[in-house]
Amino acid sequence: MQIDKLRGKELDQLFKSVLSLKDLEECYRFFDDLCTVNEIQSLAQRLEVARMLREGKTYHKIETETGASTATISRVKRCLNYGNDAYEMALERIKEDEA
Repeated sequence: MQIDKLRGKELDQLFKSVLSLKDLEECYRFFDDLCTVNEIQSLAQRLEVARMLREGKTYHKIETETGASTATISRVKRCLNYGNDAYEMALERIKEDEA
């Protein structure tokens, strides 16, 4: 798995830090310190692209509504089709929380 290439002490520390955050406010504060605004927006955009692809939206509609490039949309689609099902897992949990 490609995930195994990522594993390491530094990433474990990062992920444990994210998992330790208690609420949205803490997430906003942590990610504001950790990333640039563009990096955060790019991550959020990819999740929105995944949601829209899952709903069957066209590349054109996704590109128009999110501003994502076709390369980004293709990468997210590849992850949805051949990845670790993490987008699916996250989107389902968000959906459950909103219900």
